[in-house]
Amino acid sequence: MSRPQEPHRPFFHFGNPFRMISPKGSHLSPKLVALLNTFEETLAGRLRKLNPKDKDDVLSLSWMKLAMESLCGTHNDIKTLISEIDLPVSDWDEKWIDVYLDISVKLLDVCIAFSSEISRLNQGHLFLQCVLHNLDSTSSNQFIRARSSLDGWRHHIGSKNPRVENCSTILDKLVESLDLPKVKNSAKGKLLMRAMYGVKVLTVSVCSVFAAAFSGSAKKLLDLNVAETYLWAQAFNDFQGNVNGEIRNVFSSGRFMVLKELEAVDGIVKELYPKIQDGVGLAEGKEFQSSISDLESKEQKLSQGLDLLTKEVDGFFQILLTGRDALLSKLRSGGAVSDQMLVGNVGAQVVR
Repeated sequence: MSRPQEPHRPFFHFGNPFRMISPKGSHLSPKLVALLNTFEETLAGRLRKLNPKDKDDVLSLSWMKLAMESLCGTHNDIKTLISEIDLPVSDWDEKWIDVYLDISVKLLDVCIAFSSEISRLNQGHLFLQCVLHNLDSTSSNQFIRARSSLDGWRHHIGSKNPRVENCSTILDKLVESLDLPKVKNSAKGKLLMRAMYGVKVLTVSVCSVFAAAFSGSAKKLLDLNVAETYLWAQAFNDFQGNVNGEIRNVFSSGRFMVLKELEAVDGIVKELYPKIQDGVGLAEGKEFQSSISDLESKEQKLSQGLDLLTKEVDGFFQILLTGRDALLSKLRSGGAVSDQMLVGNVGAQVVR
């Protein structure tokens, strides 16, 4: 899909949330207000924690791990909230169920794309291990093999992942689902829709940041405009402004490798490559040995960071999948599940 050549994606407007939460004929009790406030304040805290204190923290693997932990925590929070407000599945409006199942299957697809990209990046570890192994020797043949492995690494890292490239289409569909379904005469339903909005905004925003990082394109970033009436709105605006702004600054400077640990390894590779070409005579030099040592330590940090991020993405996938399974199980027991819902659930599990 071709995309317009513009500095960033447009803002999206979703209206006044209070029209959804407090219409005529339905009011929140003090208990429900307290539960909603707790949920929104917790979300605000997660967003403040994600807001980097140092611009160099943006898109480090440790920050990305923290971002995925925030998604896992927030999706667990919404499950807890549903339990606390005691809203049986039988009371859910059909359109809420449709929206939830549609969003969750799209997010499962996004998780699969991210997992495939992390796995692809981790495969580069094998090329670098070959480089380090061959540079243990000072023979000309070993140097030739080391150069070949570096060429393989650079080609591998520079290639594109079609699954990540397709994430923009999925995220655009998720943006369309951000607008809240109308709720009639159900205070608990209105509370749920308002809380779900916060979950969706955080999820879409973080996923767009991941898509931009993995694709090497700022066009994947989404800018969402959140009404100030949410308790977490200011924290979100600060987070979005700082993170998206720094990513765009990185890309505008001509850098297309924005993952910090990956960029660090690439810097050493660029430094080491011409030295290897110059021949065996440099192998005994301190500068050459220092470059090899730097490559080894930075490669190890990259590999460990990717492994930890993989676990978090897999954890998020499982939260989404178990949530779908739990809802579908309750719907089946109540006889209110369609064939299309069942097919969607099975399809998600088969793809994984």
